[in-house]
This record gives sequence, structure tokens and C-alpha cells, in this order.
Amino acid sequence: MTRYVALLRGVNVGTTRLAMADLRRIVTDLGHDDVTTYLQSGNVAFGSTVRDAEKLAAGIERALADELALTVPVLVRSGRELAAVAGGNPYADREDDPTRLLVAFLATAPEQSTVDALAVPGGENVSFTVTGREVFLHFVDGGYGRSKFTNAYLEKKLGVVATTRNWKSVRALAEMTAA
Repeated sequence: MTRYVALLRGVNVGTTRLAMADLRRIVTDLGHDDVTTYLQSGNVAFGSTVRDAEKLAAGIERALADELALTVPVLVRSGRELAAVAGGNPYADREDDPTRLLVAFLATAPEQSTVDALAVPGGENVSFTVTGREVFLHFVDGGYGRSKFTNAYLEKKLGVVATTRNWKSVRALAEMTAA
């Protein structure tokens, strides 16, 4: 059995409302084990014998649509992938404040040309590193909430679905999915 986390985009931060009890029930009803949620923002860890993250994501998306009429992008990472993210942040040694470190998880790796063209909006002091299906973010002068370098900005510029988590959440999810 492999541990995974499903990251739902845009849940409980705008108009898309989802009770975590409903999310746990749906993931459990799909046949997954040891289902737990983290915070109220669409993070669910679970164990599964299915070895295909895209299939897992599609199953959760379909169940959310069928049972709750919610259209929510779902990204899935294995515990091993999350451990690599948690251990590979190029900014972790430069910043003590976890609210200034974030990771944008991408549905697919973006085209290199879009990565090469990605730039921070004028006047902002943000460092970023795109590594495969993740974008590590360091908000040097302030928090994510005041920035224009947002999840929506990344999606538009990179041309892929993304969902962003702060560093505290990334570390907690990595612990929840550790083998």
C-alpha cells in the first residue's frame, strides 16, 4: 500500500465549499484506507493499492462531481514525492518564516519555453524555482496574500493547473504520507 495526498484546488477559499467530512467519506468510499484530512483547504492523505496518481486524481474528481456537483481540479502526489519536495526546497535554509515559503503543485510539468518566460510581476521581491511539477516560492519582502505572483498567475503563465500550499502545510502533508 502506498500513501498519497490529494490536493484539491480552490476549496474553501472562494465559492467552492467542501466539508472535510464529505471529502474523507468520498475518498474512503473509493476504496482507499487510512483517510485523513489536513486543515479545511482540501488536503486529504490516504493509502491505496492503486499505483497511478492520475487515475487516483480522476477518480476523486469524478466522485466529487457525481456526489456533490463540484468541479474541482485534484492533484495527487505520493508520499515519496512529497518527501522529495519537503527535502528539496532551495529556499528552506534562507527563511525561518514558513508563511514566506510556498510550493505550487502543478498538474503536469510545464513546457520549458513557458518556464523560461516566467517572470515575477514588476516591483515584487519573489524568488522562484521550477522543478518538474513543482514551483518553489520564496516571498522575500512579504507574504503571498499581497503578491500578484499567485496561483492564478502561475496557471496563466505556465499553462497548467496549479494549487499552492504554504511550507507548514507541505511539511505536515509529507509527515502524513511518510512510509
